[in-house]
Order: sequence, then structure tokens, then C-alpha cells
Amino acid sequence: MRVFKDDCPLRSCHTALVISTDLPNLDALDVEALKALVMAQHSELRKQLQSNAQQIEHLKLVIEKYRQMLFGRKSEKLAAQLDQLEFQLEELETAEAAAEVQQQRSTRTATKPRSRPQRKPLPEDLPREVITHLPSHTCCLDCGGALRQFGQDVSEQLERTPAQYKVIQHVRPKFACSACQVVVEAAAPARPIENGLPGPGLLAHVLVSKFADHLPLYRQSDIFAREGIDLCRSTLAGWVGAASELLAPLVEQIRSHVLAAPKIHADDTPVPVLAPGNGKTKTGRLWTYVRDERPAGLKTAPAVWFAYSVDRQGEHPKQHLQGFKGALQADAYAGFHHLYGDNVYEVACWAHARRKFYDIHVAHASATTTEALARIQALYVIEAEIRGHPAEVRCSVRQARARPLLDDLRRWMEKTLRSLSTKSQTAVAIRYSLSHWRALTRYLDDGLLEIGRVEMWRGSLGLV
Repeated sequence: MRVFKDDCPLRSCHTALVISTDLPNLDALDVEALKALVMAQHSELRKQLQSNAQQIEHLKLVIEKYRQMLFGRKSEKLAAQLDQLEFQLEELETAEAAAEVQQQRSTRTATKPRSRPQRKPLPEDLPREVITHLPSHTCCLDCGGALRQFGQDVSEQLERTPAQYKVIQHVRPKFACSACQVVVEAAAPARPIENGLPGPGLLAHVLVSKFADHLPLYRQSDIFAREGIDLCRSTLAGWVGAASELLAPLVEQIRSHVLAAPKIHADDTPVPVLAPGNGKTKTGRLWTYVRDERPAGLKTAPAVWFAYSVDRQGEHPKQHLQGFKGALQADAYAGFHHLYGDNVYEVACWAHARRKFYDIHVAHASATTTEALARIQALYVIEAEIRGHPAEVRCSVRQARARPLLDDLRRWMEKTLRSLSTKSQTAVAIRYSLSHWRALTRYLDDGLLEIGRVEMWRGSLGLV
């Protein structure tokens, strides 16, 4: 059962489909009255289906709007609200599908199905089990003639085989020398956890379920129990803790690989953390450092290094980036400023500069915000054309095409700023760009750099 918070803006629109099963005494009704009763039931059902369809379309629009807001501001409150709407949309679509089946069964006639998303073909690499259904008779029932196959109809059905578990027994026979009685035995095979029960596949499943699918260990324990495997939560927690130590060298290798790059992208996102003792949550920070040189035509493997901290103090990125030398592309967070010096130089992000104009434009569009967004969009068009080309080609194209646009954009901003009130939000957006102009235009002189941040890590966090 889904539980919606009282502050959900669309909670009141949730409508359950209820079909009355209280029928009057059929003996007291004639055929025409019975038809009228059935038609009234169908009319009410159609109204409910139509209402549900309207609510579903409205919810889809609101969800898409919230996704855009979430992408721009990464608000935890919006994330929770989005989950509420997703749950509500799921329930409405489920109720609508059940009502359609009920309507078809009651009328016993074919009805036009509602439009559904186009079914995608099933992956070719999935194993196929072919079941051939032959007619119950081998000769024609009309004339007794022999049946000859001239074709066949093939339809596919997706099925799931429940998870299968197996016990691997490692048998090591012992041998003794007949001359000196020396015992010979094969060495014990390595295990992910020393003397531990889980194999690599089971341990990976627990970790992915917890950290990628956000399935708590107590729920995993219940799932295992349904499948006949007794694994308590504390046992699973011990596996997770041991796996953390097991994976530490891999994390260190990823960190070294990322920090060896000539330029990295940095960002942080809030994460809810359960506070021990009181059952409440507090907000921690997950810092992301991204290496991705594919847009400049290089084959170096992209990677993301995640680092956790209990707060957003600037000392954390300072500690994380010890020893790094090169370009750091990030937002204007003050915690990064003390890093810029001889070894690290700032590359600002046009996505952050654009967002300030975009937020104003959504709330109150004007000719100024429209032109600002169009000018910035022209820069991104150039980047789309040269993505994946060698660094020297990207630099050459930027000098020839993007630099004149940026020079003209700066003159336009300076002229527009003089005509705006100093307290205007548009003026604030312009001042942000002008105050970070050197960092915003640094990408012109280096083909390895990007116009904006890399978004590849967001998918790893489930934020897209």
C-alpha cells in the first residue's frame, strides 16, 4: 500500500475505481430495466476511466516539470515529491488497466484498447525456449484429408526464472607419501571474505542491491527467507563491511587514475544519512571527481571517484585533491577557491551561468533572458559539432567561431547591465558571468577542456 504525505499537491486527485456490485433483485426487473442498469454502470466506468486518463496526463506533465527542476537544483524536497508523484501515477495506471479488463469482461465485446507505449523488441541475447503447439488432430475434420504445414505464427512471451542458489563444495583430497609419510594437499581456494560463506556472485548481488537498488539489508534478508535461505541482517551487514575493506585497493586505484588526469570535473550532491541513535536523518555530502577525455578524442578510460563527508566544508575537497595538478572544472562554490594557485587553475562551467538566466526566464521571461539563453545556446551548438575531435581541432574551431561570439556576448552583457537595476535578478545573473569571465572562457585556449561539466556521474547516483 502506498502512503502519500499530506503535503503532496496532487494527493486529492487520487481516485480509486469502484464498480458497484450491489445489484437489485433481478426477478423484479424486466429486460429493458436490466439493460439500462448495465448501461448506467458502463457510463459511470467510462467517466472514471476518462477522469483517470486526464489525471495521468496531468501527472506526467508535473513529473516532467519536477524532473527539470530536480536536474537544475538537485533539491531533496523535490526528489521526495517526485517519488510521491511516480507512486501516484503508478497506482492510477494500474487501476485504469484493471478497469479496462473488467469492462471487457462485463460487455463480452471487443473494445478499442487505449494507446500504450510501443513495445520494444526483446534482447536478442536472451535464451529462447521454443514450445511448439500442434493441433489436437492430424487430419481435416471436414473431409478427412491429411494436413500439410504451410507456415507458422510465432509470438514471444517474457518469463522469469526465480533466483537459483547452489552450494559449491571444495574438496581437497589428502595424500601421504608411502616412504616418509609426508602429507600432500592442494591449497585452499581464495574466498572474497576469509572463511566467509558468500561466493563472489552472491556478495556482488548484495552490494548492488543495497547501493545501486537502495534495498536495505533487512529487506534483502526477508527476500532470501522467502527463497528458503536463512541470512539475517547482521550477517549481511558483516559481508558489506568486509567487502568495503576488500574493495579499498580498487577505490584507491580509481582515485589515482582520476587525479592523474590533466583536468577533472568536480561536484557534490547531498545524501540523506541515518543519524545513529535517534532514527532521524541528516545531510551528508557525496563528492564526485570525474575524469573523461573522450570528448577530446582520447581513449583514456573515463572514471568517477566518489568521496563522502559529513558536511560541505571546504577542507574536504582540499584533502581530496592533494597532489592534483591541472584544470579543475566546478561551480563557483567557495570551498574550491582556495585550491586555485600554481598547480590548480579554475575552469568555470557555462551550465551554471546559463542556469541563472534560465531560472529567471521560467519565472518571468523577458527579451534579455531570451537573448542570453540564445547566445549561450550558440556556444553549445559549436561544442556539439566538435565533440570527439582531437584537442587541436577543437581549439582551432573555438578560436575561429566561439571567441567572436563570446567577445560579443561580453559587450552585450556590459551594455545591458548598465540599463538594469542593480537589485534586478537579471543583473545578478549577468554579474555572475562577468565576474567569472576568465574562468568561463578558459576553455577556448585548451581543446582538452569542456564548456560545461560532465554529467556522466549523475547516472551512477540515480539522479537522472
